[in-house]
Amino acid sequence: MAQSDRRTVRDLRRGNRARVLQRLYFDGPLSRQELGPATSLSSGSISNVVSELVAEGVIEEAGVVDSDGGRPRTLLRVAPGSGLLVGIDIGETRIRVELFDLSLTELARTERPLAQHGYDVERVVAHVRAGVADVLRDADADPARLLGIGIGVPGLIEYDSPGGAIVHGQTIGWSAVPFERLLREAVDIPPAVPLFIDNGAKTLGQAEMWFGGGRGSREAAVALIGSGVGACVVHAATPDENARSSALEWGHTTVRIRGRRCRCGSAGCLEAYVGGEALRERWQEAGGPLPPDADDETALATLLAAAFPEGGAAEPDPVALSLLDDTAEYLGAAVADLINLFRPERILLGGWAGLLLGPHLLPEVRRYAGEYALHHAASRTTIELGRLGPDAVTVGAATLPLADFLARGGSRPPVTSRPPGSPGPGALAPARRRSSAAPA
Repeated sequence: MAQSDRRTVRDLRRGNRARVLQRLYFDGPLSRQELGPATSLSSGSISNVVSELVAEGVIEEAGVVDSDGGRPRTLLRVAPGSGLLVGIDIGETRIRVELFDLSLTELARTERPLAQHGYDVERVVAHVRAGVADVLRDADADPARLLGIGIGVPGLIEYDSPGGAIVHGQTIGWSAVPFERLLREAVDIPPAVPLFIDNGAKTLGQAEMWFGGGRGSREAAVALIGSGVGACVVHAATPDENARSSALEWGHTTVRIRGRRCRCGSAGCLEAYVGGEALRERWQEAGGPLPPDADDETALATLLAAAFPEGGAAEPDPVALSLLDDTAEYLGAAVADLINLFRPERILLGGWAGLLLGPHLLPEVRRYAGEYALHHAASRTTIELGRLGPDAVTVGAATLPLADFLARGGSRPPVTSRPPGSPGPGALAPARRRSSAAPA
């Protein structure tokens, strides 16, 4: 019985620390007096928690404000330098690794292309190993200060293996790859630094919900349109609740019976029509002027330039315009499926290809989505572009260890990898704003 009581007290203390940290991170700087109503904790509990966190260097003073008729109040914030985070995007064309402080200010980054060698597992692991070493070296950062490494990958993730996360990525040729074990063996970091591996669309969704276009909504669908296509649905929360998110293999929903062959092996998938790789192939098949070795990003930029020439120096290419109108219809129909199935308040289109296509196609995507979706559901959904740019997956990956750190009340994890059921994407309420220096 005594052991149970001790565990209960410890859990209560950690919960109080987590509530204070979350409110300071998402709504701070705040004074001790403001933390009381924001967390529903007593002034005594606030005083104890703040004293502990200040002594540990997790929170710090952030200035003083005058109060009406009383003493000035000291503002507190989560200390940006109290830890380091790494976010990694295992993308379709490159691996991007970024090092952040606790405010998600970028300290260093590196990229490595994948076009030539593809998704050979050993090469991907080697790129991650070198990328982590590079950003730590470039920022002159101590690996012992790492709170964790978050990694967004294509495919489905399993967490019930003794060796950690296993990745099933059919479109990239990965079948039951023990990715967490391979990274743990290869990456030169202290054993106590946890790895957090999740679907890239989910990390994008978390970033947009915390800091981007999803802020303030309770349900949103976030699309990741790159060389391939994915999405996640986030059931966001009020500030006092946890959020839930689910990765969707949206790119492999059928938009055309007996249609184009998709790289997953099926026919007529959305990805076979609107992904960057598919758009390059369709433009080449239509006779678009592309060098044989053009990558997906170059091809899409060329296609858009042909359809929407700048300065009126040339007439729009009718073939390019027709191809992009078809693309808008396929995308609009697939967006309508998201509306009918999930009825989200918002749908955000992100990913490098989505952000390139969006400024030109978004009005038509909205129109087609309205035609294909149930009218009442469509009238309650807004369709916008993501706001965090092409780096959003990396930022979202870094929020995985950040969420874990905040949920632990600022305590470092005692394990070497994330056990099943521990906090992952969406484990915290969405942030209201993001500062370039510190959450404020």
